[in-house]
Amino acid sequence: VQLRESGGGFVQPGGSLSLSCTTSGRGFEQFSVGWFRQAPGKEREFVAAASWVPYYSDSVKGRFIVSKDSAKNTVYLQMNSLEPEDTAVYYCAANPSRVLGYTTLVRPENYDYWGQGTQVTVSS
Repeated sequence: VQLRESGGGFVQPGGSLSLSCTTSGRGFEQFSVGWFRQAPGKEREFVAAASWVPYYSDSVKGRFIVSKDSAKNTVYLQMNSLEPEDTAVYYCAANPSRVLGYTTLVRPENYDYWGQGTQVTVSS
């Protein structure tokens, strides 16, 4: 399974960006897909996940929306009200289980497949 992120870029505070995570494999509807981010000098942190339900970290809840379009083998991360603290490289990752709980989804080591990342920069 290969994952590819797209949609990163530069945006001013308060703006929006939409990231996409597309896979070349089949059966994506059976996967849980997580979004992580890593800022310079910081550890990779959980952002959101599309599993049997959507999950969000507290830092993005109410601002970001994760959704899955299985017909297009794509998971989206709509990011609204962006803040400078959201600046990071964003990664999508996949686990071949459709039903996972939050405590599993927040840990990077529980994902088998990763994309190469896409840069998001929020600055005035």
